[in-house]
Amino acid sequence: MTAGALLESDCPDLQLVARGKVRDLYRIDENTLLFVATDRISAFDVIMKNGIPGKGKVLTQISVFWFAYLADIIPNHLITTDFDKMPEKVKKYKKQLEHRSLLVKNLQVFKLEAIVRGYITGSAWSEYKQSGTICGIPLPEDLEESQQFPDVLFTPSTKADIGQHDENIHPSKVAEIVGTKYAKEISETSIKLYNKAKDYALTKGIIIADTKFEFGVDSEGTLYIVDEVLTPDSSRFWPASKYKIGQSQKSFDKQSLRDYLTSIKHDRKTSILLPDEIVKQIMEKYMEVYTLLTGAAPNFL
Repeated sequence: MTAGALLESDCPDLQLVARGKVRDLYRIDENTLLFVATDRISAFDVIMKNGIPGKGKVLTQISVFWFAYLADIIPNHLITTDFDKMPEKVKKYKKQLEHRSLLVKNLQVFKLEAIVRGYITGSAWSEYKQSGTICGIPLPEDLEESQQFPDVLFTPSTKADIGQHDENIHPSKVAEIVGTKYAKEISETSIKLYNKAKDYALTKGIIIADTKFEFGVDSEGTLYIVDEVLTPDSSRFWPASKYKIGQSQKSFDKQSLRDYLTSIKHDRKTSILLPDEIVKQIMEKYMEVYTLLTGAAPNFL
């Protein structure tokens, strides 16, 4: 099942800037970058030894869908995904990179993950049980696991380098990273993006429990949304038909990977080889969420 997974892009004629947990980043020129979504998968900030074949393509196309749907709220960094419109030096890698690549504007990206939560789950649920707070924000008593918050929460974190862990911070700390002007704009925009996406997804039978956005600015100071948007890697997607308060939820995202790692008492540090059945299970969920959101089958695989 893992045969055919692209773990690293190989583009010797392009300038490689960085390899992230999932994406490889190339500089095309002073104003333009190429984002390549590989088939790598990570959990608990650890990249697994094997990938999920085709995952990068599905993630990229989900982001493209959301970029278009949310364009009335904020501009995005996307220039094109059409290989016929790519620079000549990129076109030669079409077989390797098509459907998994974004040609984007080169922006100053903030080292901040703008996390928005509509439901209490994951690390938020863990913190709440201990202290009654999330990112230091006091919450009502007697919330149950997976319950919807009375109001959507903006709970940012720092964006850590590879091998390091992101750190949750109180919203008041965001200004120290991005400045006062952008702190307010990022917070308000993140909630607008989440609310519009959440309402749409619900009509398709999907609850978006939480998600994270990343932002950057151009030379004129205009704010853009960047990187991936509302994918199963950056969000928790739950089937609305199976939603039940007071327990963990079935999901369309990589929660099944986290659950598997927890079940084998993984140390959250070591890269391991995932069994074929887990790889297959994850990919099926990614394809299902793509089809539900867009109304089309992933015929690019």
